[in-house]
Amino acid sequence: MKLITAASIAMGTFSVVQASAKELSLAYFMGPKHPMSRGVFTPFGEKLKEVSGGALTVKQYAGGALNKVPPKQYSILLDNVADIVFILPGYTADVFPQTNVVGLPGVCDTALECTQGMNRAKSKLEKEFNAKVLALWSNAPPVLITKDKPVTKLSDIQGMKIRVTSKSDAPFVEALGASAVAQPVTQINQNLANGVIDAIMIDSSAVRSFKLHEPANYVTTWFPGSGSAFALLMNLDVYNGLTDQEKAWVDEASGPDLALGGGRMYDKASAGGMKLAADSGNQLLEWDAGEREKIQALIDQAMNGMAGNKVGDSTIGDVIKLMKGQ
Repeated sequence: MKLITAASIAMGTFSVVQASAKELSLAYFMGPKHPMSRGVFTPFGEKLKEVSGGALTVKQYAGGALNKVPPKQYSILLDNVADIVFILPGYTADVFPQTNVVGLPGVCDTALECTQGMNRAKSKLEKEFNAKVLALWSNAPPVLITKDKPVTKLSDIQGMKIRVTSKSDAPFVEALGASAVAQPVTQINQNLANGVIDAIMIDSSAVRSFKLHEPANYVTTWFPGSGSAFALLMNLDVYNGLTDQEKAWVDEASGPDLALGGGRMYDKASAGGMKLAADSGNQLLEWDAGEREKIQALIDQAMNGMAGNKVGDSTIGDVIKLMKGQ
């Protein structure tokens, strides 16, 4: 944490040094114009500056300035490289199994619903993080983006290499006869373009954020799954080193509205991504009659019995009930 000081020097006697502001570093790997900067990171910094009267501020380090390997975001927080980081829990799914339950099929239908579900379960989920959890939110359920092959039938998927966000997505993709490949989002544009993968399973906001309309030709507008989890985390030593007043400012700036703003932003950004895809000449495809029912039957079969599977100190079914408010 960077401490900025102001000195007042009494002539001929002594120096008086008064702390004027503490600047917190916030690291993420996307560009500064990414929707999450507008929807979460910048609002957090602005609110913190407002409630603290400028005593606590945030400096954003965008575009991988402090780390260019997205799955290492959590590590750089633990290693004190940054005070605050944005992470995708799906990149290290074994570390955050309960949080990643939000991505399972049937949990939620919109980014806002998924975000609300995560925050119903926040008291349980935040125990997975060795950090101060500032916000948990989600993007919207996925679409399927392809370059060479339009997908409108279950048989179209079979044999495809499909990029997934988290390995928790793999059982459902593989139940449809495809191969699941987990890759950081920063690699998927190039990998679709050069044929390393055949398709991308992702929220449609990524069309704009990662220019996926450029290598893509087709977008199938529904694919089984719910939202991908996101988190804004603060180094625990940094948080615990704050005064009680400073902690209260951080808590106020990172209240429930911050996470809900992330969910609302993603629903809007997802709609914008679909519009950009259409405007750019990508074909927006629906499943042929009866195909969604075939897919759903396979997903239901894959989900059968999973409710009792352990995730941390709980089960998938219990976490889903918390997220749904049951």
